[in-house]
Amino acid sequence: MEHRPSARPAPHLAPLPAGLPDSVPFVGPETLERQRGAPFDARLGANENGFGPSPRAVAAMRDAAAEVWKYGDPTNHDLKAALATHCGVGPENVVVGEGIDALLGLAVRLMVAEGDRVVTSAGGYPTFDFHVTGFGGTLDRVPYAADRQDPAALVARAAETGARMVYLCNPDNPMGGWHPPEVIEAAVAALPDDILLILDEAYAEFAPALPRIDPADPRVLRMRTFSKAYGMAGARIGWALGAPEVVRAFDRVRNHFGVNRIAQAGALAALADEAHLAQVVGQVAAARDRIAAIARENGLTPLPSATNFVSLDCGGDGALARRVLEALGARGVFVRMPWVAPQNRCIRVSCGPEAELDAFAAALPEALAAARG
Repeated sequence: MEHRPSARPAPHLAPLPAGLPDSVPFVGPETLERQRGAPFDARLGANENGFGPSPRAVAAMRDAAAEVWKYGDPTNHDLKAALATHCGVGPENVVVGEGIDALLGLAVRLMVAEGDRVVTSAGGYPTFDFHVTGFGGTLDRVPYAADRQDPAALVARAAETGARMVYLCNPDNPMGGWHPPEVIEAAVAALPDDILLILDEAYAEFAPALPRIDPADPRVLRMRTFSKAYGMAGARIGWALGAPEVVRAFDRVRNHFGVNRIAQAGALAALADEAHLAQVVGQVAAARDRIAAIARENGLTPLPSATNFVSLDCGGDGALARRVLEALGARGVFVRMPWVAPQNRCIRVSCGPEAELDAFAAALPEALAAARG
């Protein structure tokens, strides 16, 4: 059916969203598959866990599906209690939400008024930036240092400018780097009382160690997820750890039935299956080594990673990396790349099963040849 513009005037958007650009944060692999008319042989671009969720989580979600006519528990009571035990905090320190992305949006909505300054990293996680601009905040971006976000510089910039919030991802997306606990702890110690640090720890389970932060400290909100190590990206469920007064504030703005019943059941079962988590962490480590080896065989430089992906320096600028990415896509391998120079000299390859890494290894030499002309 042909769609024609309506002769009636459209309702006016509110002033703030009316001034925002039309944009899509990420083009999903499904969209790219429709455009190319064929599925990918290797889905290695979204930092998903191709090794899959715990079988116990799958069984729990299958059982919960029979009762999907019921809303999920709006308090997430059982899952919050399990997460509190898992993290060594009280249930009052835990808020559950529809993945880190949703929790980031709620945190910005709670803390950032129109015109407030927010400090983040140039080329860091773009979804956070969309939330800040979407609620009228002003972004102040600090450059990466040696391909890692710079905790000390981020906190210093926030203190200098009177920012309302500072965002730090550790381990880092999109580069994969990691700061040891003492670096993060020093940044927290330097944080002024009136600034909230959002510490995105989506890749926490892959890190060698994590910082020690008082859960009662109202200056820090730590974000975690079931999307990465637990292999449940499609379930959209994550949690945040913070001081009770900060956690309680989420009830003022959150979607109270946002976390669905099936996701709650799966997350609870996944959290209890420690053996599966350990197995996945080992598989990811092996896949990181394989990706690094493939890169070196083709003259590329793998960056150190404490995540479930590896960034590969293509040895040129962002235009070269973009051509490599597109040439891989044309050969059935979906990967992504950082979006700001100088990080955009890299492509980013997610860890996955051997068959998908085999496809990447086969496609990369041809992709590089095509990209170099």
